[in-house]
Order: sequence, then C-alpha cells, then structure tokens
Amino acid sequence: MSRIIVYGSCYGTTRQYAEELSKRTGIEVKAFKDIKNINDYSTVIYMGGLYAGGVEGMKKTLKGLTEIEDKKIIIATVGLADPTDDLNVKTIRNKMRSQLSPALFEKAEIFHLRGGIDYSNLSFLHKKMMSMVYKKALNIPEEEKTAEIRAMIETYDKKVYFVDLNSLDQIVDAI
Repeated sequence: MSRIIVYGSCYGTTRQYAEELSKRTGIEVKAFKDIKNINDYSTVIYMGGLYAGGVEGMKKTLKGLTEIEDKKIIIATVGLADPTDDLNVKTIRNKMRSQLSPALFEKAEIFHLRGGIDYSNLSFLHKKMMSMVYKKALNIPEEEKTAEIRAMIETYDKKVYFVDLNSLDQIVDAI
C-alpha cells in the first residue's frame, strides 16, 4: 500500500497546494479524475477547492473508500473564506458532512487553506453564480453579514490571491 495526494481544482490554487505538498513530502499527486481505485492507497490526502458549498471532486473520490479504519485520511479544503474565522470553518465543515459518510468525516483529519479568485478567468456558469450570490449578499442587513460575506463583497469582480504555502506545514506534520 502507498500514499497519494489527490486534488480537485477548477482554477489552479488547489493544484498549486497539492503539487507543493507533493514536492515537500515525495508523495505522488494526481487529479481526482485520474484516480482509478482509491483503495490502492493506505494514506489518502484529498485537497479540494470550495465551489458552491461543496468540495470539488471529494464526494466522488472518497465514496469508494473502504476499510477506512486501516487508512490515514487527510482532507484539506481550499477557498476564499478565512480559515482563522471559527464561523467560516463551521460552515465549511457542515457542508462537508453532506458529502461524506459520518464515519469518514469523523476519521479524517481536516484542514482549511486559503485560495484565490480571478473573476476574469471564471467560466460563464461560475460568473453567473457569483453575480447572483453577490447581488443577494448586498441585500443582507449589515448586522447579519458574516466576515465571509463581507470579504466576498469587497473582492467581487477582482483578482485576489491568498495562497500561503507555509500553511502546508500543518499537513506535513499530520502526514
């Protein structure tokens, strides 16, 4: 049995983290679409971008995982939300619960990293979705806006880059 870093990334920041983690650890890295049998690995590190409330490729990749008690499972999300904000982490984890079995969610060591966004590179569908989310966020009363909502409003239609490769240290330690 071996170790693998698997990633789901639409615009590249998650892939950047995955490739850097591979470089630091010597663990093979693959896109989730290229994984044939996830059960071939005793250690699975899944890194996924946060899109529309879900973790890119995570459910598809990890649903076939069996005998999880014998495996080391690490999951890292990558998104715009500040992972030092407890409410952001709680929101992300609640959404993750709907994508994972309860046993897998409890077994996994979970980390959250910051990514980035460049609105000029978004697909038509993602641009449309972000436009709707932005317009809805503007109508939320100021006292009800979370830090995540305020940050989204401030960065809307801009290029922002929060990638911090040093944040991988915690995952290297967990491996």
